[in-house]
Amino acid sequence: MKEKMSVMCRKEALLILLLLGMVGLHGCGETSFNSADVSGEKQETLVQETVAGTENQVEADGLETKREQAATDMPGAEAGTAGALVHESSMALQYAENFTVDYYKGGYVLLTTTTDGRRFLIVPEDRETPQDLEKETVVLKRPVKDLYLVASSAMDMFRALDGMDSISFSGQKEDGWYIEEARDAMRRGGLLYAGKYNMPDYEMIVSGGCTLAIENMMISHSPEVMEKLEEFRIPVMIEYSSYEPHPLGRVEWIKFYGALLGREEEAERIFSEQAAIFDRVTEDVETEKTAAFFFVTANGLIQVRQSSDYIPKMIELAGGKYVFENLGDPGTRRSTMNIQVEEFYAAAKDADFLIYNSSIDGGVSDMEELLDKCELLADFKAVKEGNVWCTTNDMYQQSLSIGYLTEDIHGMFLGKTEGMHYLFQLK
Repeated sequence: MKEKMSVMCRKEALLILLLLGMVGLHGCGETSFNSADVSGEKQETLVQETVAGTENQVEADGLETKREQAATDMPGAEAGTAGALVHESSMALQYAENFTVDYYKGGYVLLTTTTDGRRFLIVPEDRETPQDLEKETVVLKRPVKDLYLVASSAMDMFRALDGMDSISFSGQKEDGWYIEEARDAMRRGGLLYAGKYNMPDYEMIVSGGCTLAIENMMISHSPEVMEKLEEFRIPVMIEYSSYEPHPLGRVEWIKFYGALLGREEEAERIFSEQAAIFDRVTEDVETEKTAAFFFVTANGLIQVRQSSDYIPKMIELAGGKYVFENLGDPGTRRSTMNIQVEEFYAAAKDADFLIYNSSIDGGVSDMEELLDKCELLADFKAVKEGNVWCTTNDMYQQSLSIGYLTEDIHGMFLGKTEGMHYLFQLK
């Protein structure tokens, strides 16, 4: 039979065959089986099988089942070269608001960064790329490899997922990494420095077969770089974990990378470990202690976190209170802002604790160094009482440190200072 048959035509032909005892069956038009092309010979086989099984009546449901099974068994039927993706489930997220993960029949995974709407379809190694995708959807074939990682905070997640071999290019030099595994990879030559976010080595990453550039928010200051990368057919994914309002939302981005690498179970385990630390900390009573988290810029301004940022939320979860209640505009989705020393003095002079953010300038080692940066701090209550703390230099790159840092802040409030992970007291 040369012509394709529609589902309705086949049913009618079966009925005629059963009622009139016809021997032949004529073509009835065109159809497709879940977007997979099925030959006339296959259709005739399906008809004959149904007739043999029903004898005196049309088993329409049985025929539909066979039709669906035939389509499923065909290569690419779940989402073939001409087929539509069939949605099966979505990843359950507890805190993260800036990405989604959707699973489709046949092992296809769709990652979406909801902040900018960028979509990344992960295609199984033995499957073909669907042709009915939205125009801007980026297609990545498993195994995902040859990544250009500029968002340094994500390296900790790749390390924890045993996925560093998927990264070939770094936006940090060897001495810029606090993650030892990243340093080792660069020493061995398995990870190459390919330039900062605003000055990538295009020749290196293009000739090296880079499949995806994972950028931080700094790329927004160099849109021409993003355009150039995409011009070279290197798609860009922007890491928005710093936009998460809850600390565990930031940690939950490990599920994004787990889905990217196909290691969801490991990602879930790591996230659960950090969530358990939060549960342990938040079971304790509130301390009602106040704290400021800050950094002194090179031009003498004070950089603080907006009240909607995840750091103030960590202070709250640790049992304290951030000194700025309504600082900044949540609509801007910025995590930090610079203020005058006088404004900082008015809000934080009587704070119980000061926490200096060392992740930007390498930090300070003692109180004298801090006062050299800003003499006015000598009048602060926390300075006079010796309650000034500093984060370790690697805190920013240790994105899976959130639980431990919250536990450290909680211990700081309670005077339980032994076993700190990412805080130390200035003397």
